Amino acid sequence: MKKVLYIFGQLSDTDVDWLINNGELETIPANQILIRKGKSVQYLYIVLDGRFAIMAGKNDDKKIAELSSGEIIGEMSFIDSAPPVVTVISEMKSEVYAISRRKLDDRIKDDQGFGFRLMKSISLFLADRLRSTTSLFGYGDINKLEEDDVISMDELDSMVFDNVSIAGERFSRMLSKMQHK
Repeated sequence: MKKVLYIFGQLSDTDVDWLINNGELETIPANQILIRKGKSVQYLYIVLDGRFAIMAGKNDDKKIAELSSGEIIGEMSFIDSAPPVVTVISEMKSEVYAISRRKLDDRIKDDQGFGFRLMKSISLFLADRLRSTTSLFGYGDINKLEEDDVISMDELDSMVFDNVSIAGERFSRMLSKMQHK
């Protein structure tokens, strides 16, 4: 699932409009560093187009993930102030929507409901990432669960599906507004 759906699924239409009106569209040339390991991050990025490599290792020589349209970059820096442990590099000419940490912090101070919804959405997003990472290391393999432990599709909360649908519409609206900005 595109990670922006976690964010837009929890935020209200007013919140999404605020994001659209308070960020900046940025074009990132190929092979440019967007986030450097060890350096503070001042923006939350939504990837609109293109592709980014997440690089780790002593010399940032190991590609551990790839992000494309609809993915979020820089979200962990909004949870804690520790510097990033990876470097993010554009693999091709890409477009991102950048929202400054300062503007987000000011909005959270002015509207605690927005702050709650944003932090909840980032928490859901990071929980999903942790589950995926845990599975990559061979732990928590869903195929090893007992049949009685697996949740059937009928048991899933319909709100999850409603939120994904709404979030998709909001992201499409954002992309449309970016084309006319």
